[in-house]
Amino acid sequence: MNIHELIRDLREPAKTKIVLLVADGLGGLSRQPGGLTELETAKTPNLDACARDGVTGLSIPVLPGITPGSGPGHLGLFGYDPLEYRIGRGILEALGINFAVGARDVAIRGNFCTLGADGKITDRRAGRPTNEKNKAAVEKLRAIKIPGVELFVEPVKEHRFVLVIRGDGLGDRVNDTDPQAVGVPPLKAAGADAASQKTADVVNAFIAEATKVLASEGAINGATLRGFATYPKIATFADVYGLKAAAIAVYPMYKGLARLVGMDILDPGQTLQGQVETLTKVWNDYDFFFLHYKYTDSTGEDGNFPAKVDMIEKLDEIVPDILKLKPDVFIVTGDHSTPSKMKSHSWHPVPTLLLADMCRADEVTEFSERACLRGGLGQFQAMHLMLLAMAHAGRLGKYGA
Repeated sequence: MNIHELIRDLREPAKTKIVLLVADGLGGLSRQPGGLTELETAKTPNLDACARDGVTGLSIPVLPGITPGSGPGHLGLFGYDPLEYRIGRGILEALGINFAVGARDVAIRGNFCTLGADGKITDRRAGRPTNEKNKAAVEKLRAIKIPGVELFVEPVKEHRFVLVIRGDGLGDRVNDTDPQAVGVPPLKAAGADAASQKTADVVNAFIAEATKVLASEGAINGATLRGFATYPKIATFADVYGLKAAAIAVYPMYKGLARLVGMDILDPGQTLQGQVETLTKVWNDYDFFFLHYKYTDSTGEDGNFPAKVDMIEKLDEIVPDILKLKPDVFIVTGDHSTPSKMKSHSWHPVPTLLLADMCRADEVTEFSERACLRGGLGQFQAMHLMLLAMAHAGRLGKYGA
């Protein structure tokens, strides 16, 4: 019996409500030995109060030492084993913009980048262009035609776009062309089997043409591709947990993750305040609410320690508005750590707090990496967090006689 089968057997109906607030890339590192992390530096009186009244710990997104992408990180938080469900980012991006992915499709996440005269990457995100510039560049990519397949290019946000290749006999076991570094050229795509090589050949032809059509676009003069994926088979949130779930996210990829597991996707606009207003508006319509906050991650990836501190403080400010709704279970965590010191995702465990009437409080009085290390939840795999949420919400019955 796997965990999902166990939950289906034990779940019980209840009128309780669960809020999962995910601060993307929440965990960090100090800039020097003995210093403070971004979360430890930030003034977070509201999160500290939740930590004091609740129970805390550190969640491990996949396994100790494994650095997760956003997909595995969130699937773990949703209670899906990220080692069992290996889902490419392309599918998530496509679903996030509500693109109907079909059985003959390979979906791919695209990044606009800046290439130097020598063909080497000087900026992996093309200076984070405006959405308007993104759309203009995508329009140029739509002119590219490759014999034997259909191409769909869709804008996402800033430097991100989606490429969907539709055709017969396509595989998704293709390496990313993004080398995850500057000062080197984009990688050539190669397939791990014949079907995937067919996809790789299309990709290499597409990228070659993209470089030509983007030549006059200034900083947006190149593209890299990552997260090749066909549509996976996955049980829905309602099927596993018996919960009616809503996703309140701004960025398309996280909407895609939520749509993948069957959550309703709500439109909160582009602000954190809009997300909280949406939560309040639909409070009586759902059992489970997934709120996603991106900017703790993007500031970490930019290596901007003070900006990440500021984003954490902005998140703390809206916590009282959520608590006014009196959720039966309130969880705050991240899908992974993104230390500004590293400018990337990392393997470090993520601070986690759970606030509920039935939680066993620990001695932690602040929400931080160091404090959560002493918390009552200990260090645990993130895919077990939903078990704790369901139990504290009174939605799991007894196992065995």
